[in-house]
Amino acid sequence: MAPRLQGLWRADGRLSLALWGSGDLGRLRVAPPAGPLTYGPNMVEGRRGGLWAAQEAPALLVAGRIESRFAPARRPASWDDAAYPPARVETQPGLTLVELPWGRLALRAQGEETVIAAGADEAELARALALNPAEIRRQARAHAAACDGLEGADPLLRSLVRQGLHAALSSIRHAPDGGFAGLAAGLAYSAPARTYFRDGYWTLQALLPLRPEVVEAEIDLLAAGVRPDGEAPSGVIVSGPAQSAAWEALRRARPQVGRDSRRANEWWSDHFDSPLFFILAVDDLARVTGRTAAASRHWGIIAAIFRRYQALARSGGGLPLKPRHDRDWADNVYRAGAVAYDVGLWVGAADTVARLGATLEPALAAEARQAAAQARAAVHAALWAGAWYADYSRDGAAERHLTLDSLTLLRWNAVSETRARAVLAAAARRLETRANTDQPWGDWGVMCAFPPYGVRADLRAKSAFGFRYHNGADWPWLDGLYAGERLRRGLAGWRYPLTRWWETSLRNGWAGAVEYFSPPYAPGSPLQGWSSLPAAVAVAHRDRVLAGD
Repeated sequence: MAPRLQGLWRADGRLSLALWGSGDLGRLRVAPPAGPLTYGPNMVEGRRGGLWAAQEAPALLVAGRIESRFAPARRPASWDDAAYPPARVETQPGLTLVELPWGRLALRAQGEETVIAAGADEAELARALALNPAEIRRQARAHAAACDGLEGADPLLRSLVRQGLHAALSSIRHAPDGGFAGLAAGLAYSAPARTYFRDGYWTLQALLPLRPEVVEAEIDLLAAGVRPDGEAPSGVIVSGPAQSAAWEALRRARPQVGRDSRRANEWWSDHFDSPLFFILAVDDLARVTGRTAAASRHWGIIAAIFRRYQALARSGGGLPLKPRHDRDWADNVYRAGAVAYDVGLWVGAADTVARLGATLEPALAAEARQAAAQARAAVHAALWAGAWYADYSRDGAAERHLTLDSLTLLRWNAVSETRARAVLAAAARRLETRANTDQPWGDWGVMCAFPPYGVRADLRAKSAFGFRYHNGADWPWLDGLYAGERLRRGLAGWRYPLTRWWETSLRNGWAGAVEYFSPPYAPGSPLQGWSSLPAAVAVAHRDRVLAGD
């Protein structure tokens, strides 16, 4: 994943390419390089052959034998069932030009090396073709060096940070003119091109010390997705004109798609956690940079979000009660009532309004302080399950298992330190697979929930299976959340959640930060932005991490 071009090179040599905001370009087969191989961010180098991605234009250098002609994509996305004319292919000595209705591509052979350039239009393609092999290699190696954020660490930690920062930095996507075009969630989340509130929030933890201007641009972009009443979708569509038109046609033609995404710029409307993440992102930017311009600029939006959840909290005894739907991060689970994860976000958001509002709107700040205090007073009675906080509770019934996402209560100091340490001790006993002999696959990572959900009617799709997806898979972003809570308290035992997922990834040959995994099932998207959180945590706690667990 580079700012414009992205792709996947498989072990059998198949190389598929796509352009952010435009769609799939096509595929070809390249002879795999001879080993031993060195993998780095957006590059792989072998004894003979390799691949390097440029950063400043959508260009790729491939060293190795091209084993097939380029096969142009027949449509920009798998869901797009419109009829498109076939691609125009022009072949000249040493040069192949491909014109698609939604993009351009060129292959220029130079000896045993081939530059593959792309663009949404002729101008962008020309800029990419202007890069020579030496410059593409230089840009790829410079990007890899920029990702090397924990020098002095042991190889496991250093490679985790390098690939984690790569996942965060490569999520920064550009428009054809070079302008900012959102943070991508991951390689598999690009058609239609969209940027998410929650994925973006956890990704920006790694970006804040490196690229704070990108974080501010992401906040400005997401602000356009917040409704006047404080409602917000899971994500905001940022596709180019052709892909946006195709998605809108699909949204109007398929009732289910239209029900899920009710407006043209929305990806999955009305997510319960998204507005709260917007407030928290503004707070983090102010905390790291010391600047409150974004808070001032978007204070009307922040106030509307606060009012929305304040009303829900007033009717919920101090806690905003979630309706029974599948629209927060656990989007295969119909959680309802007081949800520990969402309560933690609400306390953090209320604290933010109290802090930033002290100068921007003192009366609202006072209401926010009261709301945060009421939530802290109510959470124990609503959710405490004896040794940890229940996942969710509604109408006197509760899903009482332990979840890693309940650690939002700890991150935003919604519970006492005594209770927080009890939750962390329970997580070590029950969610770390090295300690849990009641799950069947031995030592493989940290489960996001255990035991699996008990109410079958609250589950759908992938999460209907025990130990899969939200029902017990290992999610690296949650590992980072858990490790971070141990580190900031000075507790031992942080290295296992911080690194075990990466050990499993390397053992399985996954060269980048995956979205989630569990032993019986295939992993999620490669190069997932929020899976950079363990790297962000390691860098934030550099001295402690380098000193050892």
